[in-house]
Amino acid sequence: MNEKKTKVLIVGSGPAGYTAAIYASRAMLQPILIEGIQPGGQLTITTDVENYPGFSEIIQGPWLMEQMKSQSLSTGVEIISDHISQCNLDEYPFRLIGDSKTEYLSDSLIICTGAQAKWLGIESEEKYKGFGVSACATCDGFFYRDKSVIVVGGGNTAVEEALFLTNFASNVTLVHRRNELRCEKILEERLIQNPKIKIIWNSVIDEIIGTDDPNSVNGVNLLNVETKKVTKLETDGVFIAIGHKPSTELFKNSLEMKNGYILTTPGTTKTSRDGVFAAGDVTDDKYRQAVTAAGMGCMAALDAENYLANKE
Repeated sequence: MNEKKTKVLIVGSGPAGYTAAIYASRAMLQPILIEGIQPGGQLTITTDVENYPGFSEIIQGPWLMEQMKSQSLSTGVEIISDHISQCNLDEYPFRLIGDSKTEYLSDSLIICTGAQAKWLGIESEEKYKGFGVSACATCDGFFYRDKSVIVVGGGNTAVEEALFLTNFASNVTLVHRRNELRCEKILEERLIQNPKIKIIWNSVIDEIIGTDDPNSVNGVNLLNVETKKVTKLETDGVFIAIGHKPSTELFKNSLEMKNGYILTTPGTTKTSRDGVFAAGDVTDDKYRQAVTAAGMGCMAALDAENYLANKE
């Protein structure tokens, strides 16, 4: 088994991971960054970014992540395309194993594995995934030009997806299980003012229906959570936007968590285990922004630097 040793191992390559890597490299800690299964994180499936400081024009999410990766490489970060599948935080140095069978030994660990989209969990959803059911409007919206689509959810993500889809679809229906949205007010105003969007309140998808061979969505059965009445709504596509689940399964037996999010000491990125730090969406269930993730990445690198200095 191939073995690599480092003072700082960073797992994950979103804004938190790249920022941690840049700061750790500038501190002469020679960090190794493991990209994971989605290099660049969630921003790689985001198009327009207009709230990241430093850019007067709208920028693209994938471009921003390319710039962060480029900056990391220019500061001397070693970036490895691998996915960590095993970890042992009881040993020191910490021992992690990738899908490549490489064994990583590290004096400190910064976890920036981010979060992934949540699904409804119904059988018909699984059947039509990739055939009319998606969790990424940015990735798949283009395929629904002049067609009808449904977006499920009521938070920022759902509203942003619905607004984005109006660039392609002839009409967009937002289905929400409550009677009010949970998004920012400016987004709610844009949604309500858009003539292509209508909202169905107090409803959930009971079943996604369509054809077989090839699989193709042509409608949904909607359940009204108050009246329990089921109605059919024709549609060409269903976009699930009900939130995200932190990618922490690997560490569930090693670190203290709450609802899947890694707990950190307030005001720091320190986890329940000395020498292990967490930054970005993996620990943040409130803000979930690229800029806050980057800030936490900086904090994690500084916390790790301080930890290593005190161990010497």
